Amino acid sequence: MRGERRGFVSGVKELVKGASKAVVRYARSVAGETTWLALPDVALRLKVPVSRVRELVRERHLLAVRRGENDALHVPESFLIEGPDGLQPIPTLRGTVILLADAGLTDDHVMRWLLDDNDELGQTPVDALRSGKRAHVRRVAQTYA
Repeated sequence: MRGERRGFVSGVKELVKGASKAVVRYARSVAGETTWLALPDVALRLKVPVSRVRELVRERHLLAVRRGENDALHVPESFLIEGPDGLQPIPTLRGTVILLADAGLTDDHVMRWLLDDNDELGQTPVDALRSGKRAHVRRVAQTYA
C-alpha cells in the first residue's frame, strides 16, 4: 500500500510537471506573435503594486502563464487596454475566462483560445474583446459549454 501511494504521488507530480511544460511550450510558440509582460512590468504599466497584479490573476481579471528563463508568470500585453484612468485589464476578459473555465477548459487552453485566430470571429478572441465585441466572443465561447 505504501509503495502504491508513492507511485501515485510521483504520477501526480509528473502530470503537473507535464501540464506546466505544455503551458511553457505554448507560451514559447506564440512568443513571436505576442508581447509578454512579467508581473512587475504589468504592475508598472497599471501603476499598482505587484501584489495587486497577483490578485488580479487570482481573481481571473488577468490570465498568466509561466515562461522565460526563471519560469516567471507573464501576461500577454494585449490583455491590457487604455481606460479612463490609464491602462487596465480588458473589462470583459474576466467573464470570458470564467465562462471558458466553467466549460472545463484549463488555463492553458483558455490562453490558447484567446490568442489564436478564430474563424467565427475573423480575428483572435482577445482582439475582438478589445474592440468591444463581448457578446459575439461569449456566444462563440459558449459552444465549449
